[in-house]
Amino acid sequence: MAAVLNEAAPPEGETAGTGAGAGAGSRRALRFLTAGSVDDGKSTLIGRLLYDAQAILADQLDHLERRAAGQPIDLSLLTDGLEAEREQGITIDVAYRYFATRRRKFIIADAPGHEQYTRNMVTAAAGSDAAVVLVDATKLDLRMRPVPLLPQTRRHALLARLLRVPGIVFAVNKIDALPDPGPAFAAVREALLGFAHEAGIEAAAVVPVSALRGDNVTRRLDSPWYRGPSLLELLEELPAGAEPIDAALRLPVQYVARESGGQADGTGHQPRTLWGRIARGRVRPGDEVQLFPSGERARVVACRRAGLDAAGAEAGQSVGLVLDRQLDVSRGDWIGAPATLLPVQRFGATLAWLDPEPAVIGRKYLVRHGHRWVQARIAAIGHRLDIGSLQPHDAEHLEVNDIGQVVVELQQPLPLEPYADDRVAGALIVVDPASHRTSGALLVHSVR
Repeated sequence: MAAVLNEAAPPEGETAGTGAGAGAGSRRALRFLTAGSVDDGKSTLIGRLLYDAQAILADQLDHLERRAAGQPIDLSLLTDGLEAEREQGITIDVAYRYFATRRRKFIIADAPGHEQYTRNMVTAAAGSDAAVVLVDATKLDLRMRPVPLLPQTRRHALLARLLRVPGIVFAVNKIDALPDPGPAFAAVREALLGFAHEAGIEAAAVVPVSALRGDNVTRRLDSPWYRGPSLLELLEELPAGAEPIDAALRLPVQYVARESGGQADGTGHQPRTLWGRIARGRVRPGDEVQLFPSGERARVVACRRAGLDAAGAEAGQSVGLVLDRQLDVSRGDWIGAPATLLPVQRFGATLAWLDPEPAVIGRKYLVRHGHRWVQARIAAIGHRLDIGSLQPHDAEHLEVNDIGQVVVELQQPLPLEPYADDRVAGALIVVDPASHRTSGALLVHSVR
């Protein structure tokens, strides 16, 4: 998903090391999202992180204080920027915020919790290194064992796992509202770890927090029943995901630029630069590459970054390539190491369906892979995953927010890879050709 949804994501963070005295840019910035059910406190948690990290502009803080009129500041307003969000008190679109500590930079995506906006959560998760799944302890029946979790909590955690978000942290929120928080947190933690084990989720941690009061968000909780790190301490130590560098080159072409002031080659043509963000591998001048779908081969004579000549580029970086000969290349084509971009026209995938209109066998859709659009149809639906029991069930169609296994046939071949091996080449989005709605997310698991 990272590839197909990258254009909706913010710029990637800078890199370099850790250490208590190191600057915030000394380690690769961590991109994380907050997820969970409606009113679990996601926006308030982000507001608390920004407030405690002193990442709020003076005029913003002044406006919030005037609006509060002597009452505690509503920190959720720092991320709920749309007028409809402020009116309804819910998050609708993904909001990105930035802050830094002495140890690290952070890029936060505040994802909606409402089922209607699950597609926006998928967008946020596609480019994230970590997910903080909030659980409102006051909504759960703490008398039952195991404590039953909310469906959207389970769904968001499953989607984060399917999208290969490396670090998943469960934050049990609103502990300040519980009469006996110690036993309650222990019971919720047991339920979360049981669910994670059953769903194949490797939970990085389960932590108690109070986003409203600030307990265990940026400063450790002073209590006899929890002696672990704060949420911010955990985030500072989580590894940031990185695209594979020691792999065969894959570069989806985003656009082709003709250099009007460039020197003409031997044929009298002005050189063209093929721009894109490297999905995996690395490239240098002198490397032989092959194009998809034409199959033509050429040699790289120049690499450009930010308009300047460079010695090379690697996964995660944007680059412009100049080839040693003029070839027919356009947006949506792929550049790769020779004999690695293999055409696939039928494949098996996990489908997260996001459209109110069901996904049905035989219906034609548009799918986007990298920057290329092709027609496709669902050839078969293997099963639907029951969010509650995590068991597969036979299905003839998929309803909104269902997750299922499908077989897809393409009108034109694409250079697909299993999503487990390549988050860019293994992901597609599905669009309804009539309504133009984003209908689903496809994660390839087998190619034929």
